[in-house]
Amino acid sequence: MRQISVVMVASLFSSCVTSTAFAHSAHFERMHGVWSGVAHPLFGLDHLLAMATVGLLSAQCGGRAIWSVPSSFVLSMLVGGIAGMLDVSLPAVEYGIAASIVLLGGAVALGRKTSLVGPLMFAAVFGFFHGHAHGTEMPSLANPAWYAVGFVSSTIVLHIIGVVLGRFAIRSATGATCLRLCGAVIACAGVAFAVML
Repeated sequence: MRQISVVMVASLFSSCVTSTAFAHSAHFERMHGVWSGVAHPLFGLDHLLAMATVGLLSAQCGGRAIWSVPSSFVLSMLVGGIAGMLDVSLPAVEYGIAASIVLLGGAVALGRKTSLVGPLMFAAVFGFFHGHAHGTEMPSLANPAWYAVGFVSSTIVLHIIGVVLGRFAIRSATGATCLRLCGAVIACAGVAFAVML
């Protein structure tokens, strides 16, 4: 009788734990997905540099570029992320990411006012590479939709930081020079990333 009681208590406990786990599994997937997505751009130095530099470049260009260039990057990144999640092959992704840092940083270093077309194309092409990397590196336990919400949110924040810093820098000649030097350092970091691949 004692053994039967022990077995009954154990099975009751097991069923309670299992039902609780199932009740919270959707919440876990959502939160795990969001935080994994948020962390990916923030803790990958290559992503962080490129995304902040998109903001710097758009601030430097001014006008409509301030919102259209980051928007182009984010939309393209989302498409690339979906492609990565679906295992769509994209060759030389890491080299594309390194090239994005070199060329975006180089554009900031040059500091020339150009038409909106060039920065928009840069943002769209490089956004796809970054998004593809996010998609292929999605953790297996993460919910894809919430993971996308995470990396898009994180990217938008990095763009905003870049825009704010860029707009603050160009208010003075000294700040504009510092911004261009910052772009040169970022471009050199991109070269270093490419060499290490």
